[in-house]
Amino acid sequence: MSRPSRRRAHIAMVGIPAISHVLPSLEVIRELVARGHRVTYANDPFVADVIEPTGAALVPYRSTLPVADNSWPEDPIAAGTVFLDDAIQALPQLRAAYDDDPADLYLYDIGGYAGRALAEAQGRPTVQLSPSFVAWEGYAEEVAAALKALPGADAYQEKFASWLAGCGATTLDPDVFSGRPERAVAVIPRAMQPNADRVDEEVVTFVGPCLGDRAGQGRWERPAGAEKVLLVSLGSAFTRQPGFYRECVAAFGELPGWHVVLQIGKYVDPAELGEVPGNIEVHRWVPQLAILEQADAFVTHAGMGSSGEGLYCGLPMIAVPQSAEQPMNADRLVELGVARRIDTADASAEVLRAALLELTTDPEVARVSARLRDEVRAEGGTGRAAELIEDALR
Repeated sequence: MSRPSRRRAHIAMVGIPAISHVLPSLEVIRELVARGHRVTYANDPFVADVIEPTGAALVPYRSTLPVADNSWPEDPIAAGTVFLDDAIQALPQLRAAYDDDPADLYLYDIGGYAGRALAEAQGRPTVQLSPSFVAWEGYAEEVAAALKALPGADAYQEKFASWLAGCGATTLDPDVFSGRPERAVAVIPRAMQPNADRVDEEVVTFVGPCLGDRAGQGRWERPAGAEKVLLVSLGSAFTRQPGFYRECVAAFGELPGWHVVLQIGKYVDPAELGEVPGNIEVHRWVPQLAILEQADAFVTHAGMGSSGEGLYCGLPMIAVPQSAEQPMNADRLVELGVARRIDTADASAEVLRAALLELTTDPEVARVSARLRDEVRAEGGTGRAAELIEDALR
């Protein structure tokens, strides 16, 4: 995949320490390093262990995002304020690191507002590296207007505008600054983008999941006697669901022909699951992609990264959304024809088992899953993302 770059440049990635935002960027960063660029990655040391193996130099800054315990506000205005406050306190730390060593180009996460502000203050080009869907023509009227009507929205907008006016940014409208990048590489499948036909593809390019060799995360071997494999994972953040995991054990335990890998996260004690049948292996964390590449179905929280990996592997999915954009992603997977949505409150053993058997015996689901797998892989992934970033340098 790697090829020498026409010009060695200093490329800086400004991220946030939410692991679901870091992981999608890693292979792009690794590829840019392999092409000969000097790459720095500004982020909290909380995620240093996953960034440093890419070959990028970590530029540490302290973040105030609640990533240690994943206690994110449910109110969207409060959640937006958490990101804005983090950017306000992060920018002086970034300026201390980069004012004397400016990058030729800044990549920044969709939530990394300080990265765009820094680049604009220095007069440097930017590329947003988006691990989630992007705004479309009409987004302001169809989505943002409803958010602006919520309690606290006016104060949030005023705080955002005041910060932009005083921090050196040149884009002073908060809506434009946060939602309309100069250039964006979306590391998601185009199929997952709402209203994709109304996205300005002169600005945004969908490259699909940016995957690579994840041997460093561990390996997983399909048991010799497993006819079919199911992975159950609610990701890394919203995993305090012992009741749901017990329903999964009841649904899939001793299910003829099925071997189940159940990831429960760091908040649930395995003892809370009760007796676990022999066809289920329970882990706090698993090398997800290594399992999905050998799996036959996927029970997922429908985070964007997991949804993309499920499509990439051509798997039927049971979507059990937990928070944020996951309900929208779950509905999109259903619309695509590869999933069933089951909300946590409705996820009884009987419902889960019926959905799995229905999905995995439906030839139309298999046909659509295979077609989408081929489409997602054709979007170019890591190599295409690196090419687009190098084009922005020129």
